[in-house]
Amino acid sequence: MTTTPIDGHDGPYPAPIAVDAQQVLPEWIDYNGHMNVGYYGVAFGRAIEQIFVAHIGNGERHVRASGQGLYVLQSQFQFLRELKVGQAFEVSFLLIDHDHKRVHFWSELSVEGQVCATQEVLAMHVHHKSARSVAFPAWLQRRLARLLADHAPLPRPSQLGASLGIRRG
Repeated sequence: MTTTPIDGHDGPYPAPIAVDAQQVLPEWIDYNGHMNVGYYGVAFGRAIEQIFVAHIGNGERHVRASGQGLYVLQSQFQFLRELKVGQAFEVSFLLIDHDHKRVHFWSELSVEGQVCATQEVLAMHVHHKSARSVAFPAWLQRRLARLLADHAPLPRPSQLGASLGIRRG
């Protein structure tokens, strides 16, 4: 296992962290003429990987070197506006909480400043061989603590922890 970081940095971290613009690809469009629901996960996943590599240091190279990585335990999306082919969008990331082996984060996908979709995630650090949870390495725990402190002043999204169900009058 690697005991030193391969990627990322020790902070300070942007609050929130914004990811370079992506674009809605033609193959992401469904028969309704907008981005298919499944591709929101792809778009968020690509953005989160950029954040993990560039800032936190627990991206693909860390996973390959350590045999440990994040497994998503729970994820919830909210779809607020349609995205069309060719539209440029940005993703922002907010760390909500963490402990020694789990992270809770919030991401927003926006077009020209308007939030089109959100994703809330709870993920756990897992050792690939044992398929069991394992503590983050000390360097990663320090980075997550700094990231949480840097994100603490930001307001928490009103949709955080939203329940799912049919609302009746």
